[in-house]
Amino acid sequence: MPPMIEALVNPPFNSREITWLPSPAKINLFLHICGRLPSGYHQLQSVFQLLDYGDKIGFRLNPNSERVKLYDNIDGVSEKDNLISKAAKALLAHRQNHQGIDIFVQKSLPMGGGIGGGSSNAATVLLTLNYLWQCDLSLQELAHIGLELGADVPVFVHGRSAFAEGVGERLAAIELEPQYYLVATPNVHVSTADIFAHKDLPRDSAPISAQQYSFATTRNDCELLVTTLHSQVANLLQWLIHYAPSRMTGTGASVFAIFNSKEQASKVLQQLPIDVKGFVAEGVNVSPLHQFFKENGIKIKA
Repeated sequence: MPPMIEALVNPPFNSREITWLPSPAKINLFLHICGRLPSGYHQLQSVFQLLDYGDKIGFRLNPNSERVKLYDNIDGVSEKDNLISKAAKALLAHRQNHQGIDIFVQKSLPMGGGIGGGSSNAATVLLTLNYLWQCDLSLQELAHIGLELGADVPVFVHGRSAFAEGVGERLAAIELEPQYYLVATPNVHVSTADIFAHKDLPRDSAPISAQQYSFATTRNDCELLVTTLHSQVANLLQWLIHYAPSRMTGTGASVFAIFNSKEQASKVLQQLPIDVKGFVAEGVNVSPLHQFFKENGIKIKA
């Protein structure tokens, strides 16, 4: 292995072992729809709260090949539609050292729950391969590539809890008080495309500033429509709200409740209905992936 590559991958990356990196979840503490653009996209406002819980993406360099190999494709998702594969391929044109990469996935987050699993996976791939392949792209450039993959990818690329506007791409870092969240997902699939295309979706919320945000005075504009169409989401929300302030995230189907302590949240987690999956996580202002990079001396241009 050339000395430059040895220096690049030593440690935490090497060509013998898999290095596992975090791919954190997010929740939308609120979601207001302020209008619709001629393109069909919606003008949104939201607060993205990053969590200290999520999937793990594994990377193993292959100095003997230039291929990108995804070993753990996600059930029900073709490789050509997989955001992990798309993110890796989006960086191929910027690759400088032409090393191959083996990518592995440990999924903990439910698909299509509104908690950013696929988008976070894509961001972890973009940030990591930007370093391993010496692409030397800035966070802004990576976020621009990420936006082509999905509207939620940029927040994970920047790695900060944020007040979001536009289609979700205009981000301003926000400092949120530490809270614990019970995130629960009923056994139902909610189509984001169908919700945003629905005639009954509210699209006239008045814009607010980041300084005006509070959980008590905001809402999720998709929640009433989704709970009307999907009784499983409605029933879960009604159940959770008896324990703590609760809300749907994104277009669902996941919902969350806010607690002051991990112990309180964990106690309610143990009482979830049998057909509901859930986890407890702490809200964080900095992504666990960015924390990993910092701890290992990996720097990315702002």
